Amino acid sequence: MTPHDSKQTANSESASKPEPKKVLFVCMGNCVRSQMAEAIAKHIAKDVIVAESAGVSPLGFIDKTVCEVLAERSISYQGQYSKGLHSHKLGKPHLVVNMSGIPGRSLFHEHDFEDWAIRDPFGEDVSAHREVFEDIQRRIEDLAARLRSPELEIE
Repeated sequence: MTPHDSKQTANSESASKPEPKKVLFVCMGNCVRSQMAEAIAKHIAKDVIVAESAGVSPLGFIDKTVCEVLAERSISYQGQYSKGLHSHKLGKPHLVVNMSGIPGRSLFHEHDFEDWAIRDPFGEDVSAHREVFEDIQRRIEDLAARLRSPELEIE
């Protein structure tokens, strides 16, 4: 193989990698589920997901139990904060993952979206938050696999 051949191979490999998609994770208060999802996606899927989060009615803080569950798994939430859907800091998403419980078609008609039925553990104990973490992580792994494989479509 000549140096030119190896350059072509490297270029074709980078060309076949999908461009990361901006994904906005949304829940009601942007203090539990969507914060978890943003942190998990940044941790396990940053090659295909540029993650942000927001709330329909943001509470203005990240729940301390969320921080505990993320810390147990060495997942950073540094730089994350509670914000609303109309924050000027949010980029235009390719996909909205809606965990608010409100049908996505009524909130996100101008965006591609997926409704994820994930219970809200706000105010519950750490074990409930761990269960929700596992559910969100599994769904993000599935979403990342779909984004990595052009033949699999985003719903």
